[in-house]
Amino acid sequence: MALRSLDNVLPLSPERPKEIVKAVCIQKPLDLGVNNQIKPPMAAAATGDTAIDYFASHELEAIQDPETKIQTLMETLDSKDWTKVCESLNNARRFAIYHRPLLLPILDKVMLVIVKAMKNPRSALCKTSIMASSDIFNSFRDKIVASDAFHPLLLLKASQDKRFVCEEAEKALQAMVESLPPVALLHKLINYVTHSNLRTRAKAAVSISKCISKMKHEDAARSTVMLVYEAIVRDEEQHNHDGLSPMESCGRASVVVT
Repeated sequence: MALRSLDNVLPLSPERPKEIVKAVCIQKPLDLGVNNQIKPPMAAAATGDTAIDYFASHELEAIQDPETKIQTLMETLDSKDWTKVCESLNNARRFAIYHRPLLLPILDKVMLVIVKAMKNPRSALCKTSIMASSDIFNSFRDKIVASDAFHPLLLLKASQDKRFVCEEAEKALQAMVESLPPVALLHKLINYVTHSNLRTRAKAAVSISKCISKMKHEDAARSTVMLVYEAIVRDEEQHNHDGLSPMESCGRASVVVT
């Protein structure tokens, strides 16, 4: 069979050139400000906490028109803005120092707000609330009935690494011990001489020692020391801890009555 002539084959169409895609960059017009000057880029918003000023008790002043201010104190304490809560806590301190009769009717509600603020993770709010508790303890003393949440919170805050919070918590513990009846407070503090945190044990031991020193009757003081001793012995029997023994941290309490 004769081969077909290649001349009769239709010529192949030439290969189409590849299209080159050109990316067009649309330049954003410059943002011109006053006098056709280019505006600088907007700075990123600051993400840090708002600076809060801390005032010692003697730096606080009396409130002008306290009869009117007291009517809105609880409303501002319940604000969603934590900076306003800090400001209101400082106002509560001023009421406690200079206008006690006006604060007394709502004192229980104010104390609940203080406890809530102490649990807040913001250190500034926590510290301000601790300072408020100190002023309230010092001002009202025997007229105050502390919540069961106060002593564990203050012991916890006094055992933290944040020094500026820890120091205020120690002052508040001191004010609480000096203000509340020693026997009732002792029975609450005894549970913390065997706490898993050694710092908490030490803070509890110091507070217990101060409570015992306030007792007028030696027999009551001795019986309290025995309760503390028994709690420590039970803890030593159950947990053979290494390092600092709770008996070492609580030893000073027995010195008061020996």
